[in-house]
Amino acid sequence: RHRVGIQIRRTVESISKRFFTEVVNSFAEIESLGMPEHFCEDELLFILNSDKRKSLTLKYYAKKILYFLRQQNILRNLKTFLAQPAEQQSALEGAVLVDQYCNPLADVTLESISQQIDDVAEKAKKMLRIKNPSHPSLRVTNSDCMTEDFELQRQVLWALNAVLYEQLQYKGNECDYYNPLNSYIHQVLLRRTGIPISLSILYMTLTRKLGVQLEPVNFPNHFLLRWCQGPRGEDIYDFVYIDAFGKGKQLTAKECEYLIGHQVTADYYSAISTTEVLLRMVGNLLNIGKRGEGNEKSYQLLRDSLDLYLTINPDNVQYLLLQAFFIIILDLILNNSVGYLVQHTLEHIQHKKHPVTPEVKRRSAPEHLEVQYSVGLIMKHKRSGYNCVIYGWDPKCTMSQEWINTMRVHQLSSGANQPFYNVLVQDGTCRYAAQENLEPHSAPLEIGHPEVGRYFSEFAETHYVANEELQTRYPEDMRETLGTVQETEKKNNYDRFNS
Repeated sequence: RHRVGIQIRRTVESISKRFFTEVVNSFAEIESLGMPEHFCEDELLFILNSDKRKSLTLKYYAKKILYFLRQQNILRNLKTFLAQPAEQQSALEGAVLVDQYCNPLADVTLESISQQIDDVAEKAKKMLRIKNPSHPSLRVTNSDCMTEDFELQRQVLWALNAVLYEQLQYKGNECDYYNPLNSYIHQVLLRRTGIPISLSILYMTLTRKLGVQLEPVNFPNHFLLRWCQGPRGEDIYDFVYIDAFGKGKQLTAKECEYLIGHQVTADYYSAISTTEVLLRMVGNLLNIGKRGEGNEKSYQLLRDSLDLYLTINPDNVQYLLLQAFFIIILDLILNNSVGYLVQHTLEHIQHKKHPVTPEVKRRSAPEHLEVQYSVGLIMKHKRSGYNCVIYGWDPKCTMSQEWINTMRVHQLSSGANQPFYNVLVQDGTCRYAAQENLEPHSAPLEIGHPEVGRYFSEFAETHYVANEELQTRYPEDMRETLGTVQETEKKNNYDRFNS
C-alpha cells in the first residue's frame, strides 16, 4: 500500500508539467498502473484533505484524477444497469447513476437516496392513516404489492400530495428552471425543488412504495405520469395524467394539451421505458450545457451529459455526431460553450502537431515596462467590482478586433494599447481585463475558482504563489508580486494610522 501511495503521488506530481498547456480530460495511465481502486482513492483523498491552502497544484490534479476514476466506475455500473431486463430497471436507480456521474465527488449513493425517499413514504403513510386507518398500503412492505382498488389508490395520491407539496413544500423550480441541480435527484431531495422529470421520478418511486403503479409519459415540453383508470388501459382516455411539477395535479388528456398550448398525437401519451426516461433526463442536461456561459462548469456538464447519452444510446452515435457537428458550427458563430470546447480541442491538436516551448515573458524586457501588475496578485475590478487573481498578462491587448469592438475597449482611456491581464474571477469565470480597470485588493482573499490549482501552488494570505510551470513562463513576476504586496500593506497601514 505504501508503494501504491508513492507511485500515485509521483504520477500526480508529473501531470502538471505535462499538461499545463493542455485541457486534461483523461487519466487512463492511472488505471494502467493496475492498482486496487480503493488504494488509489485513499491516496488521492489524502492529498485533497491535506493543508487547505498549500499544494494547490497537486490537489488540482488529484481532484481531476479522482473525478476521472470515479466516473469510469460509475460508467461501468451504468452499463451493468442497462444490461438488465427492462422490467428490472428502476428509474430511481438510473437517476442516481446519472447524478453520480455528473457529481462524482459528491457523496451520492442509492442507499442514502432510498432512505430519504422511505422517510417521505412513512410521512405519507401517517397522513394516509388519518384518511383510512385500515388502508392496505399501510401494511405494504414490498413495493411489488400493488393496490387494485381505484378509490384506495386515490387516497394514496391524496396523502402523498398533502405530504410532498403541502407539508414538505416540494415545488417545481419555475424561477431557475435551467439549473442543472434540478436534474440531480440528491439535490431535488435537498432543495425540495426540481423540473418535471426529476419530480416525476421521485413521485413515481413514492407511489410505488405506497402500492400505486404509475407510468412515465414522455410528453413534449413537460414530463408527466399516467394513472390507469380503465380495466385495460388501451386508450389515452383510460388514464389520468399527473403533473408532479404542478403539485401532483391530475389532468385529462385534453388538459395535457392545454398545458403545453398545442395538440399532440396519441403516441405522446404512451408509457416509456426506464432507458427512455434516462435519455430524456440526460438530454435535458445536454441542452443545459449548450445553454451555458462557456465556463468550465458548462463545458464539464456538456462533456458528462454527452458521455451518458452515448452510453445509454450507443446505436445512435452517427446521429449524435451529426447533431454535434451542427451544434459546433452554430456555437462557433455564437461563441458560447461549445465554441469554448472546440477552441480547446483545436489548441490541443495544434499542440500535438507542433509542440512548442511556452513563451517566456520577462518584466525587464523593454516591451514590458508598462506592465504594472504580476501573476499571483489578488485584484479588484474598478468598474465591475469582482475579485480575481492574475495568472497571465500581455503588454498589449491580443484579442481580435471583433472582441475589442464587442467589449468597447476603445472607450477606455488607453484603449487596447495598454497591458491586459488574464484573471481567474471569484464567480468561476476567466476574464481578460485592462490594466486601467484593475487595482490591488486592499484586503486580499482566496479566490474560489476551480482552476486556481492549475497555476498556483499556495495561497499565502496576501497573494498566490505561482507554481513551477507558471514561474517558468513569468520568471520575474513573483519578486514583483511580493514587492507590490508589501507596498499595498504599507499604504493600508498608513491610511489606517491617519484615519
